[in-house]
Amino acid sequence: MSELVGTCIGCEKEIYCLDGFLNGVVSEEKKIYCFDCYDQTANKEKNPQS
Repeated sequence: MSELVGTCIGCEKEIYCLDGFLNGVVSEEKKIYCFDCYDQTANKEKNPQS
């Protein structure tokens, strides 16, 4: 079973809940990201000059 939860803030990809598991990440600011966009955001915070 899959249920649409929302869209990614970064790329606007649709994020689904798949059998009880979110197919993405909710940030501390309560924003939904796909895994790829969240990884890019996390890397920018760790290495701001890259």
